[in-house]
Amino acid sequence: MKIMPNRMDRGFFKYQKEFENKALAVLRSGWYVLGKEVSSFEEEFASYVGTKYCVGLASGLDALWIAFRLLHIGAGDEVIVQGNTYIASVMGITMNSATPVFVEPDEHYGMDPLEIEKNITSKTKAVLVTHLYGMASRMDEIVAICKKHKLRLVEDCAQSHGAKFNNTMTGSFGDIGCFSFYPSKNLGAFGEGGAITTNDEGIAKACKVFRNYGSQKRYYNEVVGTNSRLDELQAGLLRVRLSHLQDLTEERVKLAQRYDEGINNPIIKKPVLANGATGVWHQYVISCEARERLIDYLNDKEIGTIIHYPVPPHLQECYQYLGHQKGDYPITEKIANIVLSIPMYNGMTDEEQDYVINAINDFR
Repeated sequence: MKIMPNRMDRGFFKYQKEFENKALAVLRSGWYVLGKEVSSFEEEFASYVGTKYCVGLASGLDALWIAFRLLHIGAGDEVIVQGNTYIASVMGITMNSATPVFVEPDEHYGMDPLEIEKNITSKTKAVLVTHLYGMASRMDEIVAICKKHKLRLVEDCAQSHGAKFNNTMTGSFGDIGCFSFYPSKNLGAFGEGGAITTNDEGIAKACKVFRNYGSQKRYYNEVVGTNSRLDELQAGLLRVRLSHLQDLTEERVKLAQRYDEGINNPIIKKPVLANGATGVWHQYVISCEARERLIDYLNDKEIGTIIHYPVPPHLQECYQYLGHQKGDYPITEKIANIVLSIPMYNGMTDEEQDYVINAINDFR
């Protein structure tokens, strides 16, 4: 049996008719940029997240760098970010000429609140939290620290559509929530897409201007903006998937529960949610000290896996100028050496999942 680490086709076929009808409706409308599909999606997604506003953008990376631009964070400013995040999080900081200050994660792969205060300086202006793998971070403590030190709080929710902490949605805790709708995401488009969520009317208005060349009125430019617009087709298709997101999330939760209950191998560590947190299981990430041998073993059984992520941002070639060396963040670096994402996707059958579970349990 051949099992891919992720499959997006089944998510399409499940709601094929709805997707096709929506695509045809948009194509026949003759309006393809910043129309009713985008505005409707923004209203619906804001309601889903629990914020007053949502602004659709062209990608998750755009959401991140535009967020810090709108918060006026730039050269000479520091932003605290967990070391084990995807590099896009860090790029959102450095594209604004600000400096990322890395901190070690906790045992749940999220930002460790205890590490934040240790790294606050007079230059610290914000904290960027990543809800990694779709597991909500410990937001009560993080929010309290940001309020105490008057720091801006940005959430990277690229993997956490629908995840909650203490019954509150990720993307609604901070000044700005940043989302990606890349096709592999839980709420995935059929191309690129992203958004910010916020309760600040001024930020929402500024973002709508900034995403459209810095213009509210065509050919009249208030600021030097950018071109980062969620298009009508992607917004319409996202509206279809959003209408089913609760069911899709429940399916992933059940898949994760089957992994939790079925995997029983002393050399395999399973993911654990923080108290008060829920997970939407964008990835189901195990850890194993013998990871490379495990990958080879699973490959022989035609079970696909992915490493999220093999090289931490502080050791990437593009960030050599920050002056970090191997050993600076031992927890982050160890995680990079032992984590492994096993197959997790909507439409995964019991037979497929049992095959994965049995293979992992038989690994020695």
